[in-house]
This record gives sequence, structure tokens and C-alpha cells, in this order.
Amino acid sequence: MNNKIQLAIRMIHYNLKIIFANKFIYFMIAAVAFYLLVTGIMLFSDQQPREEYIYDSLIFPGLLIIFYPVLFNIQNDKDSRMLEIVFSIPNYRYKIYLIRFVISILLLTVVLTAMTLFSVFAIIRVPVLNMVYQVMYPLLFMACLSFLFTTLVKNASGAAVIMVIIGLFFWIMSEPLEHSKWNIFLNPFNVPSDISYTIWTNIVFQNRLMLVVGSVISILWALINLQKRETFI
Repeated sequence: MNNKIQLAIRMIHYNLKIIFANKFIYFMIAAVAFYLLVTGIMLFSDQQPREEYIYDSLIFPGLLIIFYPVLFNIQNDKDSRMLEIVFSIPNYRYKIYLIRFVISILLLTVVLTAMTLFSVFAIIRVPVLNMVYQVMYPLLFMACLSFLFTTLVKNASGAAVIMVIIGLFFWIMSEPLEHSKWNIFLNPFNVPSDISYTIWTNIVFQNRLMLVVGSVISILWALINLQKRETFI
């Protein structure tokens, strides 16, 4: 049992070094800088801060944090000539890339929790756990979708371009889809005044359900694509 625990710790430590390697630190710095900028604007603004503003301020930093480790999950191994070794061990590629994905999501959750706690201290008291829970829905979906496109395109830069296009599309459509269940970045704290709370709760539930289903389909599709060893090497 002790050997298994030590092996798990070493594996997590090794994959953390891979996740934090190369350009990840720049994405982390950009995410923190953007969050502090938005927080500063809200702090010195005359407008009364509300929960929906905190939700919106966490979305973009979350995307920046999860962007690099997910999209470059496989590319980093390819660039370091480790991909052949990883793919040569039967079923190992599923475990290693799934472990890195889970570690990236856990890291994102920790950072978002810290940001939300800072918002509580500096701006307005919000339910920290519920805020992080709601923000994780769209971010988890985007992470799974990014991982899927990485396995489809087999190039991190190409997958990044596709994800940027998808992000820009939903940013352009943010106003017409603001209170629609089809809005990936639907803000559950921004309750519209012309819709009853019961209907709004149903819209949020359908939106979250679709994001969960989309996340599961994306991650399973990505794992199936990893079976095709020859297309990656």
C-alpha cells in the first residue's frame, strides 16, 4: 500500500511538472492580472457590485488557466519526443492524459476558489462554493471540448484556433443568447426581471444538463481517438 501511495505521489508530481512547464506560467499571470484589473474596476466603480459580476469576472481567467494545459496536453509530449514512449505502453495513454486532465481541473478549481474568496474579502459577500460550482460548468465543458479538438486536429495550435473561433462566436452572440439555455456562458446569478424564478431555474437546469452531457461525450470521444496510435506518431 505504501509503495502504491508513493508511486501515485511521484506520478502526480511528475505530471504537475509537465503541466507547469513551458508557457503555462504566462497564462496564469495573464489570468490573475485580468482578474485583478476587473476586481479593481468593480471596487472603485460607483455601481453597486452584484453576484453576477463576480461570476463574469471568473469566466475569462478560468479559460486562460485551463487553456494551455488541456490544449498542449499531448503536444508537449510530442515536442519532447515522449509521445512514442507513452503510446507504446498499452492503455497507458488513457491513464496519463486523463490524470493530467483531472489535475488541470483540480488546479483550476483551487485557483477559482482563491479568487472568489478574494472577491468576498474585497468586493461583496457571495456563496463561495456555489459560485465556483456554477463557474465550473462552462469551464469544464470548454476544457473537454478543447481536449477533443486536440485529439481530432492532432495539433495544439490548430485546436487553439478552433477554440478561439468558438469563443468569439459565443462572445458575439452573448447578448441575443444572454438568457437562453443555449448560452454556454449562461450566468445563473443574472436573473431576468421578465421571467419567473421557476422558469429561470428550469432554463439554468437544462443549460447545465447540456453542458454535462456535452462534457461527457467530448471526453469519451477524445479517449476513443487516442486509440488511433498511428495518427499521432
